[in-house]
Amino acid sequence: MPGPTKQAPPPLQVDTARVVLAGIALWAVALVVLLLLGDRVDRMWTWTCVAAIGLAVLGLGVMRLQGQLPRRHPRD
Repeated sequence: MPGPTKQAPPPLQVDTARVVLAGIALWAVALVVLLLLGDRVDRMWTWTCVAAIGLAVLGLGVMRLQGQLPRRHPRD
């Protein structure tokens, strides 16, 4: 079997914390909309938003433990 003819492209440099925070913001907006709609929507969607926000916050904590997020330095 012949090997690949092209080299793989270099990995993209992505600020994963920003991506996760943007996702949290979108889920929070969806949660607010669902809360404003009240009983006109199924509560499952409200809990889906809450779970997504909670899992994203948990993911940020894991990213910090793995060293993927910069540590905050105390100000002198």
